[in-house]
Amino acid sequence: MSTRTAVAVAQWGPGADRDVNLAELRELAQKAVDLGAGLVVFPEYSAYFTSRPDEGWVANAEPLDGPFVSALSAIAAELEVIIVAGLLEQSSQPEKCRNTIVAVGTDGALLATSPKLHLYDAFGAQESRWVEPGEIGEPQLFEFAGLRVGIQTCYDLRFPEVTRRLADAGADLVLVPAEWVAGPGKRHAWVTLAAARAIENTVYLAGADHPPPIGAGASLIVDPLGAQLAYLDDEVDVAVATPDRAHLDEVRRINPALQLRRFGVAPL
Repeated sequence: MSTRTAVAVAQWGPGADRDVNLAELRELAQKAVDLGAGLVVFPEYSAYFTSRPDEGWVANAEPLDGPFVSALSAIAAELEVIIVAGLLEQSSQPEKCRNTIVAVGTDGALLATSPKLHLYDAFGAQESRWVEPGEIGEPQLFEFAGLRVGIQTCYDLRFPEVTRRLADAGADLVLVPAEWVAGPGKRHAWVTLAAARAIENTVYLAGADHPPPIGAGASLIVDPLGAQLAYLDDEVDVAVATPDRAHLDEVRRINPALQLRRFGVAPL
């Protein structure tokens, strides 16, 4: 069993060839492990991606026991590392798919799944044309290095209630696989929202994005005060940082905002 306690974000642009994606994913996972990571966060759409949603997304959707997750599990077990990555999951609606994030453990077992709740129907895009929104169920958390870990996806970062529900469920570390589309002000929004979600929920946050020109880049890890611990600019690479349980506890002691708040979160 791995004793590595660092977290890595892998910034990388998957494409439409699953085998190539898996080979590149494994290479980045190996690099992260060599740098001491016990958990690696990959972007949204790691299994299959084209820059514009179309019928190919539905055609390349898979079940959770399909070839991509099976290969991901094999890589995780081989490298003894937890891997978090996104795929297009088959839907009960034949003309649509689901946008799902999976976490697989060091034994290859599925630790958690997380559906994208808010689809990217903004800035001229219409993800909902081919993707159905995830059901709002209880968040699935898993353990890593003494921390409880929750997951949310890309555009969900613009909705503070999503991260708050993870914090309410006990999350200490929030992972955000993303394809944060590049554009005017988009990188600034991504970095600002990542820090805000970490600060207001007193959690660590690790976000993995696609690099430019399609993604905004800026994959990062921030602490519960919003300070950047690791950051990537435009490059395809991994960045690593180690969450500190004592630091988290101290931040929550001096700023018990979650205990002092007077509002809760409920689905519409």
